Formats: sequence, structure tokens, C-alpha cells
Amino acid sequence: MSEDNSPQNTAPTKSGTHPILIGIIVAGLGLAAGAGVYAFLGGKSNSSQTVVAANGATGECALDETLRAKLDNAAGGEVAAFKAVDRPYSVTTFKFNDVDGKPKTFADWKGRTVLFNLWATWCAPCRAEMPALEALNKELGSDAFEVVPVSVDLGDSERPKGFYEEIGLKDMGFYHDPKLATLNALKREGLAFGLPATLLVSTEGCVLGTLNGPAEWAGNDAKKLIKAALEK
Repeated sequence: MSEDNSPQNTAPTKSGTHPILIGIIVAGLGLAAGAGVYAFLGGKSNSSQTVVAANGATGECALDETLRAKLDNAAGGEVAAFKAVDRPYSVTTFKFNDVDGKPKTFADWKGRTVLFNLWATWCAPCRAEMPALEALNKELGSDAFEVVPVSVDLGDSERPKGFYEEIGLKDMGFYHDPKLATLNALKREGLAFGLPATLLVSTEGCVLGTLNGPAEWAGNDAKKLIKAALEK
């Protein structure tokens, strides 16, 4: 629909509510409704995918209080919403597909710190932050660190792949979870509340912290956080 730039388009309505505000509210309700439908459908998934609330005594994942304090101190400015976890979680059993449809797990990133981002094409804030995630990966990506974005668009991967092509994402891998299993598993543990949802994951597949909602991942604040996680 073409934009109406006529003078009457900027006048308040009789009730005093600006038409632009009405449009924003309607758009927001539409996005919320779409998210609700996806969450409902995802809840019916038969996937056994889980987040393991690991017992530190098993040695699988244990809290590193020194690193936890370092990450909390580094989380500020544009990534102030990042929170280091206060109990150990393992996501080593998470499964999703690569660009060719082949299954992947965090075992494929063993020895590498991962910024794990869940997104969808129907999520406007997700779409907006994808170029910044790619920029972060292009600058800091290495044998020690990688951004791993996973689309949770239901069904086949054509729509999220089309989005990659549409905005020219080339310096970041493509991954897809067609059944919302990853997001639902994180929601059950209170690690995610919607999209986008981002986890910082250790070299052993243990959750270090979470950030719910969008962030400026290409900014200096985000780089400071990632570098704090990579420091030995």
C-alpha cells in the first residue's frame, strides 16, 4: 500500500488519538498474535529436545562464579539486559539443521564459545538485529567464537533462506529448527520468553547467560561482553 502524505493524514482524530499511533498499536497486536500462534503450534511438538538443568556435581556443567561475575560486570549499555545464569544448564542435546538440512548439535561447536540466537522472519525485532549479528560474527568470529543464529520458522527453510538473500547475509551461518523445539525447551526452563532470544554458550555447551529481546550486537558493549567470555 502506498503511503498517504496528504495533510489530513497528520491531523488528530476527534477522539484525540493520532492515526499513526493507531497504526502502531494495530501492527503491534498483529505481531503479538502471530507470535502467539507460533508458540501454540510449537507447544504441540513431540520433540524430546530439552535443556538439562545440570547438577554441578556431575561435572557436566558447573557454575564458574568468577566468570559469572565478569560477565555481569561486562553487561552494560546496549547489552545491559544480558544476565549470567545462576544455575548450570546444558544445551548439548539441542538439535537443529544446517543450510543443507543436515542435523547439528552443540557438539559441532565443542571448544568454541557460541552466541546462540533464536529468530524468525515474522519477528520484526529479530529481522532488525540480524545485520548486527552478522557484523559481530565477521569481526570476532574465529576458532574460539561464532554467532549461531537459528530460525524457528515452522515448516521448510525457504522463507528464512529467502530473508538471508533479501538482505545479503553472507558472513554468518544459516541454521533452522522447523518445529520450535529449541525455543520451547528454553521457555520451559525460564531462559527465554519470546523472540529474539540469545544465549551465550560455553565451549562445553553450557549456558553462560541469556538476553531476551533485541540488542545492538555490532556495538562496543556487545564486543566487550563477548571478549569477557573469551578471556582465560
